[in-house]
Amino acid sequence: MNVILASASPRRRELLSAAGVSFEVVPSPAEEIHDASIPLDVLCEKNAELKALDIAADHPEAAVIGADTLVYIDGEPLGKPRDLEAARAMLRKLSGRAHTVCTGVCVVFPGGRVVRFHELTAVRFRVLDEETITAYFGKTNPLDKAGAYGIQDSGEMIVEGIDGAFDNVMGLPVPRLVEVLRGN
Repeated sequence: MNVILASASPRRRELLSAAGVSFEVVPSPAEEIHDASIPLDVLCEKNAELKALDIAADHPEAAVIGADTLVYIDGEPLGKPRDLEAARAMLRKLSGRAHTVCTGVCVVFPGGRVVRFHELTAVRFRVLDEETITAYFGKTNPLDKAGAYGIQDSGEMIVEGIDGAFDNVMGLPVPRLVEVLRGN
């Protein structure tokens, strides 16, 4: 079975490759929904589904994987920041607190069967001062990451600990995804 990852995320590509899955990348241009009134798990799954269905329409012979990761705190989903000041504001908001990372996944199989799921991971941040935020931004690009951080990119500077799956915080809950792909 051909597998397509409907994402340009280098982190998702790395995780899927490390799991031994053979796939091609066809990024989806689908517009994500940004609506804080939708429950986090539903929002992530819906955005993942939009991406997967968008690519599956042109590749009906493949299993198409869509994914969406959001950081959630104080009832607000944090996506990718629009600029460095927004990224700073996000890290200030996360500083010294716990938040939830949700990754929604949707797989559209040949024949049109759709499987959706999500995974939640609790992340605890260290207390961050402006100097630490600046130093962190010197080591990673916060603009292409939900919540303005990547746990795999010098995450030890800002993350105190997690309860749940590390790969989920990176953007793809691989063990569950591999189960879904094998169960087809």
